[in-house]
Amino acid sequence: MPVLIRSEAFDSTPISLGTVEKTGARLLDRYGLEQAELSILLVNDKRMAELNQFYRHKSGPTNVLSFPMPSGETQTGGTMLGDIVISVDKARREAELRNISCHRRIERLLVHGFVHLLGYDHERSPQDAEIMLAEENKIIDYLSKHQRRNGMVNLAINVDHVATLRQARGINEPDPVTAAGICELAGAGGIVVHLREDRRHIQDRDVVLMRQMVKTKLNLEMGASEEIIKIALDLKPDMITLVPEKRQELTTEGGLDVAGQVTRLKEVVDRMREASIPVSMFIDPESKQIKAAREAGATFVEIHTGRYSDAANEDEADREFELIAAAAEEAYESGLRVNAGHGLNYLNTSRVAALDTIEELSIGHAVMARAIFVGLDQAVREMLALLF
Repeated sequence: MPVLIRSEAFDSTPISLGTVEKTGARLLDRYGLEQAELSILLVNDKRMAELNQFYRHKSGPTNVLSFPMPSGETQTGGTMLGDIVISVDKARREAELRNISCHRRIERLLVHGFVHLLGYDHERSPQDAEIMLAEENKIIDYLSKHQRRNGMVNLAINVDHVATLRQARGINEPDPVTAAGICELAGAGGIVVHLREDRRHIQDRDVVLMRQMVKTKLNLEMGASEEIIKIALDLKPDMITLVPEKRQELTTEGGLDVAGQVTRLKEVVDRMREASIPVSMFIDPESKQIKAAREAGATFVEIHTGRYSDAANEDEADREFELIAAAAEEAYESGLRVNAGHGLNYLNTSRVAALDTIEELSIGHAVMARAIFVGLDQAVREMLALLF
């Protein structure tokens, strides 16, 4: 394999090795070095200080070290480009000073180390430093514009809109339970339903039957009302997602204000934990909400992608996407598992799916709208094709 990665930073910030590995592979692709091998080692400050002292005769940890191996040959006949060692502890502190995620800082350090392996050296002269910085900036720009799709992301389909159509006539079709089965057969990795207090779409009968027939994962979206909590505890879905709920809204608008009700939500989490039901919290991409979700004991957060999906132009979409990416990384680094959803469609989903810190995307309306024209099975398969 072209990128060999391992971590010795066991007591440091959690890092997605997959994210770092894919960045390394993209760097090799950028320079036509697909047959070369790159070694990446993540360490803590203690180990980095030892390496810095041994190889550079300097005390204390540095952030990144590069060890070129221009004549090294791999078992497959390719070239061993060299080794890059990064201190996760140092990267985390530098990220905090720059107000960016640790993953983003590690990406920059990896680029810096990689450019060293290519023969650039900022220590030779001020002119060399400018040349090396310019090359690094070119790479960073390339990485930001060439998101690589993440084949590990899971697709969960929300079938609420099938129930909405049924309730519009007050009859028994179309059946969201049948829709859930079709979605699973088409390859969806989970089913999402929102049992509202006003029962405007999904009904109690629906969730009972889905609990019996869903073979992948049933995610019950719900407000933190006592009535719905008791139903969830009795039903025992595979997970619940706590969402804000207003009777006058057409659909869920904005994320849950976890920071404003940590104590109350922690009580809900504790009750669910006793029943072995993992809890996710649907939140806006904001640091205070991530911290609050962790304080409340959530296992997951689902990042609200509504503002990104509703962006009026490309610049606005870029800004909102960066907020989602940063929030997903912060949540992951804090020990939370990360999902995302709301408003995603066939045009804007791939970019979010490329974020390796995100495990699952929840998509409903776009798939159901597409299903009117091509059928539900095909609509699900077309969405899946955008994720891999």
